[in-house]
Amino acid sequence: MHSQALYSCGRICYDGIGRINRNRPGGIEAMTKFEHAMEHTEAGMVLLQTNLDDMNPEWCAYVMDKLFDAGANDVYWVPIVMKKGRPGFMLNVLASEEKLNAMEQVIFQETTTLGLRYLRADCHRLGRKFEQVETPWGPITVKTGYYKGEMVQAAPEFKDCEAAARKHGVPLKQVYEAARRSFGNGRAGAEEEAE
Repeated sequence: MHSQALYSCGRICYDGIGRINRNRPGGIEAMTKFEHAMEHTEAGMVLLQTNLDDMNPEWCAYVMDKLFDAGANDVYWVPIVMKKGRPGFMLNVLASEEKLNAMEQVIFQETTTLGLRYLRADCHRLGRKFEQVETPWGPITVKTGYYKGEMVQAAPEFKDCEAAARKHGVPLKQVYEAARRSFGNGRAGAEEEAE
């Protein structure tokens, strides 16, 4: 189960489930509270689903924010074709069983659904770390994922890259690639020093 523990990487504060929270201060002491830093499996999760073909799609982002605020671990929408060929979308909400009532309340109050599906799930989460790398446009945070102690994923944080691209008037992909290169060069240098 996730907590709302906060930790910071430079100027960005995260809320313990991977979402950026720019309104709350974090400190190095809080960083140790981030429970996804270690690889683990979470049991007792529920995936709530509902299909919607009569809800204004402009509400989707609002509903998603409300669900995250109520403690959802993940929220996503999938476009679908429903009966009679009607376009619609499927709302998917992953939450711990303890948060089930809060999720139901948001969904039934904020959407047009008349029912929900519940699928029990266990979630395997990779260990995560955040590192800052230097680019010509300033520092960028890179999120890394670890499987059985080995780094298997690395990706620059989109919001950092987006902010740098907007601030400096350069293409987003250029910032993203510079951060990836800088991270890769730093890793290669560290490995050479270790040898």
